[in-house]
Amino acid sequence: MGIEVGGVLVLIVLIADVWAIVNVAQSAAGTGAKVAWIVLILLLPVLGLLIWLIAGPRG
Repeated sequence: MGIEVGGVLVLIVLIADVWAIVNVAQSAAGTGAKVAWIVLILLLPVLGLLIWLIAGPRG
């Protein structure tokens, strides 16, 4: 049962990360800021997403 729950959590994090990356790419922030946020989200999927939600660029 643990594998199914883990798989669902990974899928949720993946969907949230893709959503965050799309939002970063569509934001009005500069290219350097966009690249930095995307790299942070890719390297630290959960923590990067949380940091972006709190301090990320606002549209």
